[in-house]
Amino acid sequence: QVQLVESGGGLVQAGGSLRLSCAASGSIFSINAMGWYRQAPGKQRELVAGITSGGSTNYADSVKGRFTISRDNTKNTVYLQMNSLKPEDTAVYYCHAVLSTIRTMILYDYWGQGTQVTVSP
Repeated sequence: QVQLVESGGGLVQAGGSLRLSCAASGSIFSINAMGWYRQAPGKQRELVAGITSGGSTNYADSVKGRFTISRDNTKNTVYLQMNSLKPEDTAVYYCHAVLSTIRTMILYDYWGQGTQVTVSP
């Protein structure tokens, strides 16, 4: 069984910073891509940032220059450093990983439970 456990969400004023963490645990064989998505009330879930196992990154245009994604492969953990936060960044942020387990060795999508980020004006 695989779990993605997020931490680091909360309430912050506009212009502030937060750092999200997501640790994958369980019978993991390998982790391919990892990333962060977000979903605001009444909106569809959208990709915020992604990172490959080799360290290549991509970002939504709305967060470029403000957010930085990174990962520690030794800890099966992905991070999202969010700076210069804006009220429109308010959403539930979900960790995502494409990984294979020891049992199946087949790549599947896994999601965390979500963590709330609220940015006040």
